[in-house]
Amino acid sequence: MFGTTYFHEMQVMASHGMFVIFTNPRGGDGRGSEFADLTRKLGTIDYEDLLDFVDATLARVPEIDTARVGICGGSYGGFMVNWMIGHTDRFKAACSQRSIANYTSKCLTTDIGFTHNLAQMGTDPWDGFDVMWRTSPLRYAHNAKTPTLFIHSDNDYRCWMSEGLQMFTALKQAGVQTRLALFHGESHGLSRSGSPRNRIKRLDEIVSWFEQHL
Repeated sequence: MFGTTYFHEMQVMASHGMFVIFTNPRGGDGRGSEFADLTRKLGTIDYEDLLDFVDATLARVPEIDTARVGICGGSYGGFMVNWMIGHTDRFKAACSQRSIANYTSKCLTTDIGFTHNLAQMGTDPWDGFDVMWRTSPLRYAHNAKTPTLFIHSDNDYRCWMSEGLQMFTALKQAGVQTRLALFHGESHGLSRSGSPRNRIKRLDEIVSWFEQHL
């Protein structure tokens, strides 16, 4: 959930001359349980909300070049970036961070607790493999055409680095321009609690990728 709190990452991109737009799609906190409920809905109503938001913003802010719009997100936001590049080619570039690619591997490795992803999926890998695979961005990665930067940490126990590696490899196999920035010794909280050097390097990677492709 985004609020009015100062968010330095957005300011870094804005300082490089980029418009930065963000919203709270369905699935987020702050608007009650019904709004936040994405059980068996990941990649559906949230995806629609984000695309509708982009359309509404572009209509209201004509200064934004509609041919040079990028997407960026981490954790669940990384899931959404992975999902989007497999479902639309409207974005010129993408940056996926500490992301989710494959819900079968994610739910069997994450430190968030074994019940969390089972609740999101409403099933488990044995009785609901088709559901988990259908909800996994990796399932659609072969459709991707968007140049994508993947940022991951090798001590991320929430979304293990195999998630980013699976997407990176899938895009390589599909012939899509991609880059993997893997931070040694960092965790899921790289952007907030990582070493100063790595936090700066992460921002440099994001800005450089967007400047190159946007």
